[in-house]
Amino acid sequence: MTTATRHDTLRWLAAWAVALAMVAGVVFVAASARLFLWPPTDAPARVDAIVATGGDPGQLRAKEAITLAESGYARVVLVSLGGYPPAPCPTARSGIEVVCYRANPLNTRGEMEFAADQARRHHWTSLIVVPQRDQATRARLLFRRCSDVHLLVVPVSAHGTHLLFDLAYGWASLAKAFVVQTGC
Repeated sequence: MTTATRHDTLRWLAAWAVALAMVAGVVFVAASARLFLWPPTDAPARVDAIVATGGDPGQLRAKEAITLAESGYARVVLVSLGGYPPAPCPTARSGIEVVCYRANPLNTRGEMEFAADQARRHHWTSLIVVPQRDQATRARLLFRRCSDVHLLVVPVSAHGTHLLFDLAYGWASLAKAFVVQTGC
């Protein structure tokens, strides 16, 4: 093989490597956008209970869950008091039961396990889960592993999120859900 032929082959391989890297980058960005920025969401409908995931200092998810309940979508709201220190249990108008809990483990998986357990105990057939937008895909996956209850996911967008951190955390958590914690 001549030097010119060798250089042509190397250029061809380098061009293919660059093209493959570009395609992989586009697929990664598109998957990130679909899974964490604009995940599949549902319109609220009448359900047996609403579950707010925890960990947001301003209790944005708990407030949205209570607003949904007060709008007539459910009479029971389960609020996870995740985060450190735990937020106080919010209140709702009369006729809405707010049940606050601390998940064990203190993460989305623990919250979905608690919600599934409550659904079994109370014979609920439908729930709305209110996670942060970047948690929606994982919350849906984890809940479906734990229950066959009809689930609607109505996420909220957190204020002041850190996009790169949220994406890295989202990918790591989703990988953990698929590889390490494959059961309920």
